[in-house]
Amino acid sequence: IGGHHWIARRVPDDCYVAAPNSFGIDTFDLNDAFSEQKEHMCSEDLREFIADNHLDLSLDGVFNARRAFGSHTDSDHVYNTPRAWIIRQYFNPSEGYWGPEDDDIPWCAKPEHKITVEDVKYVLSNHYQGTDFDPYSKHADPQLKGSYRPIGVNRNNFLSLVQIRPYLPEEIRTIEWVAFGSNVFNAFVPLYTQIETSPEYISNTTAQVTTDNFYWANRIIAALADSQFALCANLIERYQDRVLNETHRMIKEADRVYMNSTDFVPDAVNEEIIAFVKKETDDVLDKVLLAVSLKMKNGFARSDA
Repeated sequence: IGGHHWIARRVPDDCYVAAPNSFGIDTFDLNDAFSEQKEHMCSEDLREFIADNHLDLSLDGVFNARRAFGSHTDSDHVYNTPRAWIIRQYFNPSEGYWGPEDDDIPWCAKPEHKITVEDVKYVLSNHYQGTDFDPYSKHADPQLKGSYRPIGVNRNNFLSLVQIRPYLPEEIRTIEWVAFGSNVFNAFVPLYTQIETSPEYISNTTAQVTTDNFYWANRIIAALADSQFALCANLIERYQDRVLNETHRMIKEADRVYMNSTDFVPDAVNEEIIAFVKKETDDVLDKVLLAVSLKMKNGFARSDA
């Protein structure tokens, strides 16, 4: 929160937090932070810091850290709060009373259903689908279209999710899901974490653009498909679904092998997964390139004469 001062609030086990590029913690129990610290912690001199700088803006005696330390600028309402809003809309659709520019969207919330890997990938790829703010929509209000920064944006480089599966032995308990490039167009890939090496296709990213690595292949796909989104959307969706479904199956099968034999090498499983992913990525790149090429502005056939 600035200088040598800090605060921390525990996320409840049954809640999620949507945290765009802004300070989001709202209510903060200073009494707990300076006593049992069950849910709240802070720097030792925070009370004095708040008092000396007149930062407690509450009228009801309930300290609100977001009002004290957060920002509420016009740029927040374009860049940050809409992202918190759309995630809230996804996980708590029955609420419906927050707006994309609201400064008081609660810091955490209990979702209306259990959150899956697929849910995380979807919300972190979100571009306001189903709203007038979707930059790709053919039917959006042109006055609103593209008003807010999407979550799935052209500058996405890397997405990671660590999945800890407590029902499995420690050796195979943890899976890391990774994706490279713009989340709207990339695929989520699971890998075992207790390994010696990573497959070259995902670990050899260099400054040179090449389809020989996952990062650049995904960036090329995104740059092509973005220009003809409606034309390529089905190709991308099928690619994402196929990678997700098949790699789920591969992980499940590898888990079964581990549980029933000693013939289990996580590095080899990861190599097998990545070989499949490369094949599918090359395939969708081929299809997207063809689809977009056929829509080039200099296209011409004899029948056009």
